Amino acid sequence: MKKIYRLTPSLHECIWGGNKLKELGKKTENGVFGESWELSFVPGSEALVDGVRVSDAFDRKAWGRACDGFENFPVLTKFIDAKDKLSVQVHPSDEYALKNEGQYGKTEMWYIVAAEKGSGIYMGLKRNATPEEFSKAVADGTVEELLSFKEVKAGEVYFIPSGTVHAIGSGVLIFEIQQNSTLTYRLYDYMRRDKAGNLRELHVEKAMRVSKLEPYDGATRVEKNDTLIGKCKYFETHLYRPYGGKITVCSPHSYLSLTCTRGEGYIDDERAVAGDSFFVPAGEGEVELCGDMDVIAVTTPLG
Repeated sequence: MKKIYRLTPSLHECIWGGNKLKELGKKTENGVFGESWELSFVPGSEALVDGVRVSDAFDRKAWGRACDGFENFPVLTKFIDAKDKLSVQVHPSDEYALKNEGQYGKTEMWYIVAAEKGSGIYMGLKRNATPEEFSKAVADGTVEELLSFKEVKAGEVYFIPSGTVHAIGSGVLIFEIQQNSTLTYRLYDYMRRDKAGNLRELHVEKAMRVSKLEPYDGATRVEKNDTLIGKCKYFETHLYRPYGGKITVCSPHSYLSLTCTRGEGYIDDERAVAGDSFFVPAGEGEVELCGDMDVIAVTTPLG
């Protein structure tokens, strides 16, 4: 039995997507693709291992003891290629989502893989706003004027708790680590239409109930010699850069998800280039990273 498994992602067409996923080796011959779900247990959008859905390839034992308290696999990872701006949106908390939607909310984090000059993200508000003021800005299309825009560059990290109003700006390529949830409330979408010519659905009333109308920084300071770049009860994320040397990674109590975001090298005997993702079942022991590459490692923390 193998220790490390190469993942085939689930690709998603998006009206705001570009061509950067092709540059990462994703097979997107037709359509405009904006998302590549690398490690996904989402029904209908699962990643594959040797042509088999991950939920069929791995039982709960492979998730590890750290996942015992979760009904479903706790994490979803994805590349997001924003050629155009994404909608202004917000995700509810677990408490609200479970009570009102029958599913979990979403906390997420972004690792900036690449960014064109002047591109950035919207995260939180410039200042505190009243619900009436914010609702008016959403209705008249001036909501961006209230949002805090931050120019970004490759290698930066941002943590976005549920309730934070946010949007990804044009020209940004992101690797996102999030709760395993697809629940999103759109506040504003620039009057864009879907393939059928219909305006895309908004969820303004729901979004207003869960939005924190206040400033939020969200930037994670990554110390030079510290690999930890984000953590919550659902996921723990490390950034490893072997850069010609070797790094040993081990996660005895959790699965280990590994994604190469830059460069090339090897993960054990598996060749890895930018865009490749791998899954290591819990308890498989150490894996060795070597080469000139950046690797995002995701686990679920114990306890």
